[in-house]
Amino acid sequence: MKQVKLYEADDKMADLISDNYSLLQGLSAFGIRLGFGDKTVAEVCTEQDVDCHTFLTVVNFLINGHTPRPDDERIQVATLLTYLRASHHYFLDYLLPTIRRKLEESLRLSDQLSTLIMRLYDEYAHDIRLHMKYEEKTLFPYVEALLEGQPTTDYNADIFARHHDDKAGKFHELKSIIIKYLPQSGLANNQLTATLYDIYINEEWLANHSRVEEQLFVPAIRLLEQRIQADSVTERLAGMINQGTATEPISDREREIIVCLVQGMSNKEIAAHLFISPHTVMTHRRNIARKLQIRSLAGLTIYAITNGLVNL
Repeated sequence: MKQVKLYEADDKMADLISDNYSLLQGLSAFGIRLGFGDKTVAEVCTEQDVDCHTFLTVVNFLINGHTPRPDDERIQVATLLTYLRASHHYFLDYLLPTIRRKLEESLRLSDQLSTLIMRLYDEYAHDIRLHMKYEEKTLFPYVEALLEGQPTTDYNADIFARHHDDKAGKFHELKSIIIKYLPQSGLANNQLTATLYDIYINEEWLANHSRVEEQLFVPAIRLLEQRIQADSVTERLAGMINQGTATEPISDREREIIVCLVQGMSNKEIAAHLFISPHTVMTHRRNIARKLQIRSLAGLTIYAITNGLVNL
């Protein structure tokens, strides 16, 4: 079995494009301009302000089918967002109108079947446009809010994944009709064949676009959601600690009891260690919880470490 070559940062960008001309469309979506000479992928990405790891992840995924680990935190969500948004503009503003114009030129619009084919194309194009516009109004703003640390509570990556579907198959019926029922001769046939080829390429492009969204973008968003959620918990806990220490200070005895609790002692063991009664230990524990607003052992451990009462 032939081993798949994965492109790396020190490969020449020109060689990568020569091996896979289909990547030319993706370059502009990443914001990479031509004219990079014999520079490596890393050099080109650095000069043109593109995250190299994310770029190579997309390249190796589309060319070699290499799927990264779902916990790959080096993939930058912001870079993927830029890539997908630019891909939308390229498809909606260039590909769809270009194919429509070529299809119109290669058909006899006075013919009823040709008119129906154009209508069918417009319906499919409209459906795909609505699909992408929906992502631009829901998913993309949500991701931008995540990147700013301000996620919304009524949307997440799982909701998007459940409602996301591949629109590439929309043109299957159109291709079948053209192949079976539109025999042409001479120049008209050449034009129609070339247009049909463009439709196939367009369908492949759409399929790849959906794969990047589902298998790269969604997992990266989930990781970002998890990091923000963890940061939020830590921030709230730190706020409780700061609030507790700011409003009412912890006494020396209470500090001693916190240390004992963190070390795993029971109330009875703490009482014996500090030469006080178990009832007094319980009273101090209630005061600690009231002052710090922390009732869990994990929270007390973080407080103790943060305030230098114990060390790791």
